[in-house]
This record gives sequence, structure tokens and C-alpha cells, in this order.
Amino acid sequence: MKIHIVVPITSDTFNEQITLEARSFVGPEIDIEVSNLRYGPASIESFYDEVLAGPAIVEEVGRAADSGADSVFITCFGDPAVPAARELVDIPVVGGFEPAIATALTLGARFSVITVLENVVPMISDLATRMGIRERMVSVEVVDTPVLELHDGDALLKSLSQASHRALDQGADVLVLGCTGMLGVAAALQSQLAAERVRVPVVDPTGASLGLLLTLHSMGLKPSRRTYMPPPDKERVSA
Repeated sequence: MKIHIVVPITSDTFNEQITLEARSFVGPEIDIEVSNLRYGPASIESFYDEVLAGPAIVEEVGRAADSGADSVFITCFGDPAVPAARELVDIPVVGGFEPAIATALTLGARFSVITVLENVVPMISDLATRMGIRERMVSVEVVDTPVLELHDGDALLKSLSQASHRALDQGADVLVLGCTGMLGVAAALQSQLAAERVRVPVVDPTGASLGLLLTLHSMGLKPSRRTYMPPPDKERVSA
């Protein structure tokens, strides 16, 4: 099986970490390819960024499918351009949000998302509404750290711990990391909480997304063409 990971930013800053993270969730028999956007924003932290990144994401997904990928993971919690990509290609395409939330809903009654910035909160709220699970989302907490500054693992873990306790105080049963750039910290956060006698699962969106793609592949499932119909044939002028 060949999984193509689209990192929807113009820099390859995170590529090595993302590849290592992906390898921790899939076996050596899985072929993993990673690519970035040829144009677009440095990171996706707003609706504006999402719109700017969309065309380049769809193009990259199309290239991945043409090169023989069996599935595509757009590694962003905001699921940017995922519906459009599903219309374009006949293979499974996921972002970080849907798989992570679906996983959380199997582990507890209510969940909280911990994300990067306040700018992202409306995006997550919109996704939750679209997925029909707003009533089960207790809160969206922020660590107030831009995506491109998530490299300090110790500082991130401290911020995540503080945000986790805010979410737990509001009644969350499951915690979901709301940024795929929060690499390699889910297990550490879960262990830290367990040491405090707080036994709650912490969902890593990368692991949830890759796990879902493996399951879809093993079951031979693809996006429904009744929902994700191929775009009508017409002239389209690109920039």
C-alpha cells in the first residue's frame, strides 16, 4: 500500500518529523511519500490561509493519485480542500479532523480539542457543525502557539497539560490534539495525565488518520460518488 502525505505548506520544515511520526503508526510494508505545496501560505491558521492553500492542495492530491498512491493524507487538522480532493480522485483522502473526531467518539461521551491559536477556533467549530457533533464537543482550548513554533516539545507539552486541565474541568472525557504539527506529544501527554490519576485518552490526529486509511484500504472502500461527484466538465482558468 502506498500512502501519500500532503503537507499543506510551502516549506519542508516538518517533513522529516512527519515521516518519522507516520512510521510510528504504520508498518515497514507501507510505502510513504511526503510532499509540500508549490505555492500557498507558510501555514494554515485561518479561513484565508485555507482558501489560498486549496488549489495547490488539490493539485498535489491529483499528482499523488496519478503517481499510483492508494490514499492521501492531507496533514492538517482543518481538513483543507478535503471535499474537493475527494471529487477529483478515486482514492480515499482524509485530513486530520474527521478521523480524529471519529476516533474520539468511540472512546468517550464528550471531547475537547486543543489547538494552536484563537484564529483556528471558528474553523474547528464549523467542522464540528458540518460533522454534526457540536453537542459532544465540550470546548476548543488553545495553547497560543503558532504552527511554525511548535518545535519546542517541552514547552508544548507544558502548554498542552494546562489546556488539558481546562478541558477536563469542563467535562471532557477525551482530548484531541487539534493540530497535526503537534508531533510526538500525544503519548507523553496521556502518560503525564495518567501519572496525575487522570485516565483519559489523548487522540493524535496523524495516528487516527493513517489508521483510518489503512482500514479503508483493507476493506476496499472509497468515497461515495453520490456525495463526491466528479466536477462537471467545463473551462477553468487558473492563476
